[in-house]
Amino acid sequence: MFVFDFRKEFYEVVQNQRVLFFVASDVDALCACKILQALFQCDHVQYTLVPVSGWQELETAFLEHKEQFRYFILINCGANVDLLDILQPDEDAVFFVCDSHRPVNVVNVYNDNQIKLLIKQDDDLEVPAYDDIFRDEDEEEEEEHSGDEHDQGLEPSGKRTRLEEEIVERTLRRRQRREWEARRRDILFDYEQYEYHGTSSAMVMFDLAWMMSKDLSDMLWWAIVGLTDQWVQDKITQMKYVTDVGILQRHVSRHNHRHEDEEHALSVDCTRISFEYDLRLVLYQHWSLHDSLCNTCYTAARLKLWSLHGQKRLQEFLADVGLPLKQAKQKFQSMDISLKENLLEMIEESANKFGMKDMRVQTFSIHFGFKHKFLASDVVFATLSLMESPEKDDSGMGHFIQALDSLSRSNLDKLYRGLELAKRQLRATQQTIASCLCTNLVISQGPFLYCALTEGTPDVSLFSKPASLSLLSRHLLKSFVCSVRSRTKNRRCKLLPLVMAAPLCVEQGTVTVVGIPPETDGSDRKNFFGRAFEKAAEGTNSRTLHNHFDLSVIELKAEDRSKFLDALVSLLS
Repeated sequence: MFVFDFRKEFYEVVQNQRVLFFVASDVDALCACKILQALFQCDHVQYTLVPVSGWQELETAFLEHKEQFRYFILINCGANVDLLDILQPDEDAVFFVCDSHRPVNVVNVYNDNQIKLLIKQDDDLEVPAYDDIFRDEDEEEEEEHSGDEHDQGLEPSGKRTRLEEEIVERTLRRRQRREWEARRRDILFDYEQYEYHGTSSAMVMFDLAWMMSKDLSDMLWWAIVGLTDQWVQDKITQMKYVTDVGILQRHVSRHNHRHEDEEHALSVDCTRISFEYDLRLVLYQHWSLHDSLCNTCYTAARLKLWSLHGQKRLQEFLADVGLPLKQAKQKFQSMDISLKENLLEMIEESANKFGMKDMRVQTFSIHFGFKHKFLASDVVFATLSLMESPEKDDSGMGHFIQALDSLSRSNLDKLYRGLELAKRQLRATQQTIASCLCTNLVISQGPFLYCALTEGTPDVSLFSKPASLSLLSRHLLKSFVCSVRSRTKNRRCKLLPLVMAAPLCVEQGTVTVVGIPPETDGSDRKNFFGRAFEKAAEGTNSRTLHNHFDLSVIELKAEDRSKFLDALVSLLS
C-alpha cells in the first residue's frame, strides 16, 4: 500500500527499531541511502546496510538476515515485482519500499499489511482498480455451491426446473468470469507493458527530511545528485527533469537565504550550492575543453566526431568561438582568465550555428571552501565510475563503499579518483561508438537495431556492467541517429530502438543484453524491452537470467543468442 504520511507511517515506526536496508547499485539509490543514514544518525537509529546489485543478491541477503530483523527498507529495488512472492517472508515482516522503477506491481499496491510504498503520489501511476484485478475466491465458491442447497426438499419436477435454471446461471457466471479474466489480462498488459522511472528516490528521502525540519545542505546536494543521475542516464523526460529542478531550486534558495547571516558563510570549509545555467559538456572544469567536447555524447554526435569531416567541423567550431587550439587543449583551470569570462556565451552562440541548440542546461554546482567546485553531473559520473570500476573487488562490497564514501565532502580524494576513472570510461565510450559506426556494426533487424561487442574489442571489460553498457547503448543510438539524418536511405532506422550485447563472462559463455527505446524528440523514455525479453526467452527456452532491477537488462548464454534474437524479431514485427 502507498504511505501518505512518511513521517508518521514510516519514520516514527522504524525510529525505535533495528532495521535492515537493501540499497541498489545506482547513484540515485546511493544518494537516498546517504540522506537516510544522516537522518538515522541524528536519531540514533540502529541499522544494517546491505548493497544488492540484483534479485539473486537480494534473496540471498534476505535469507541470511531475516531472523534478526522485522523491518526492512529497500531503496530502488522491489517495487516493480511481487516482493512477497520472491522473498517468501514471515507474516510479521514489514517492507518499506522507496523505488523509482515503474510500473509498481499491483500486488504490492494492494497489500496493506506487509508492503509500504514510499512513493510520491504526484507521479502519474495509473494503477488499475482493485476490483478489475482481484476477485474474492470465497464468493465464487459460495456461488458454485449455492444451487445444491436450494435443490433439497423440492419435488422431482421442481428439481428439474431448478436444475435447468441452475445450469443457465452457472453457464452465465462462467462466461462472466471468462470475460472478467480476459479484461484483467488486457488491463495488466497495458499497465505492465512499459518500464519507466518516477521521482528520484533521493528527492523522496529529502522531502522526508524537509518535513521533519532536519534537511541539511549535504542532504539537499545528495537529492540534486540523485535527480541529475536520472537525467544523465535518460531515465526521465526533459519535462520531468525541469519540473524537479524547479522544486530543488526553491530549496536551494531557502538554504542559501538561511545561511546568509551565519558566521561560517565565508569560511574556508563552507559548503555553497548554486543553481546555474551551464555548458552541456562533461567534466570540462576538471579536464580540457577539447577533451570534453570530444567525449560529450551531445557534441560528439552532432559534430559526427567519428569521421574526418567531424574532426574538421570541431576545428571550425573552436575557430568560430575564438578559442586557440593551444588554450582548448590545456586544463580548463589553466586557461586564460580573459577567455573564461565570457566562455559560456561564446560557446552557446557558436553552437547554435553548428546545430547544437541545447548547449546550455539547467544544473547545480557545489563549492567546498574556495578551491573545490563540482557540477552535479561531475559527481554522477565520478560515483558511477567508482561503483562499476573494472578493478577486481574481492569483498564484493568494496566498489559500493568507495562510491558511497565519494559523496561525502570529507572524502574528496575519492571523488577526484572517480573523476579520473570517469574520464577513462568516457574516452572508451566514444572510441567504441566510433568503432561501431565506422565498421557498420549497428545493423537493422527489422523492428529494432542490433549491435554486438565481441571479446577482444578494446576496453570491452568496461562495458560488462549494466549501467555502463546502458550509457554506451544510449550514446551509440544518439550518434547513429545523427549519422543517418543526412542520408536518404535508412531514414526509418532513426525511429528504431536498439538492442546491444557485450561479453560478460568468457568462462561461462554469457553476454549482457540491454534494450534501449527509440531516440525521438518527444520520447517519453518508456521501455518495452523488459516484457519482450521475458516472452522471447520463454518462447525459445533460451538460458537467460533476469537478475537486474531494470527489466530491460538480462544475462544470456552466448550460444542461445541467435534463437533469442529471432524470437525477439518475430515478437516485435
